[in-house]
Amino acid sequence: MASFSDLPPFAAIVVAAGKGLRVGGDVPKQFCHWRGKPLVRHSVEALLAAGAQPLVVVIGADARDDAAAALAGLEAVRFVTGGASRQDSVRNGLEALAADAPARVLIHDAARPVLPRDVIARLLEALGAQPGAIPVLPVVDSLAVAGAEGTMAGKAERELLRRVQTPQAFRFADILAAHRAWDGATDAGDDAQVLTTSNGSVALVDGDERLKKITFAEDFVETGNSPAFRVGQGFDVHRLETGEELWLCGVQIPHDKGLAGHSDADVALHAITDAVLGAIGDGDIGTHFPPSDPQWRGARSDRFLAHAAKLAREAGYEIGNVDLTLICEAPKIGPHRPAMRAAVAQILGTGEDRVSIKATTTEKLGFTGRGEGIAAQAIVLLTLA
Repeated sequence: MASFSDLPPFAAIVVAAGKGLRVGGDVPKQFCHWRGKPLVRHSVEALLAAGAQPLVVVIGADARDDAAAALAGLEAVRFVTGGASRQDSVRNGLEALAADAPARVLIHDAARPVLPRDVIARLLEALGAQPGAIPVLPVVDSLAVAGAEGTMAGKAERELLRRVQTPQAFRFADILAAHRAWDGATDAGDDAQVLTTSNGSVALVDGDERLKKITFAEDFVETGNSPAFRVGQGFDVHRLETGEELWLCGVQIPHDKGLAGHSDADVALHAITDAVLGAIGDGDIGTHFPPSDPQWRGARSDRFLAHAAKLAREAGYEIGNVDLTLICEAPKIGPHRPAMRAAVAQILGTGEDRVSIKATTTEKLGFTGRGEGIAAQAIVLLTLA
């Protein structure tokens, strides 16, 4: 599968125009808080992070203030007023994108807050062969056909059935034409069915159980075993050698020696990467990027940390804070600290105020004291997103 930087450009529509009455209360569920932020914000942020441009959020006629508050600070988002039905709302979103004429569009429900990037990648890749693609899951329970009097009238073949999720992906011109041609007399169910009615074929790709829909009030209560906080620690050492470049926290540091290793040997980013992976219980840097694999020779370590941060987000967590200590006699870290904090924060997708970088010596003791290498120790706090 292609990396996200290699994915083709795409636009996105997030449908958030419903009333969300089944959760109770006066606020539509898409604007209620879930895991610390409005429900709609989770998927909008995920789509923007994956490269969606432009991104349209379809809202109710009286919901602009709630939507603006829920998505405050996300400058790339456009608001469009929805229609009487979901199909009308989606068409309004598509028409709003018509002048941009994107090649591809993802259509997503705001009530599905956890949006793994791997699903986005699979959907966009599938559009290379078909005009539409949807994420699906197998049906694992036995199915019965209900009779008129509440008795079992037969069985359904679950092997032929799939549970359909969103986002659903389409070649923009095809799905816009299909919506424009829809007669509106019946409910299509979803956009894939609108496309198939216009004789467009739809590919099925693997969905993800994390893409569950928030429907009822109890869905807003975390019932799983995920703790609110997780902590990981990482430690790494690399040898200093003449002729090598010195990279620390993603910043190249002028020095007469550099760190030796299979990658760029950024000991600081390696320690932070291990701390993030440790917090989510997903091995260590060698598990994901084994030094025996030649593709990682000379690789920049920001790729390793970005991957660990992605896994943390997919597990439902965000960076609470990072505390890094570098242990060395030279070079002096203080002059480079601001650039290092900025680089680490950018890689992790968090604020600089959540990144602490410190340095100490060992008073000339040990391998760091003799200038033979640099060590780094990191502690990372993750919080439920």
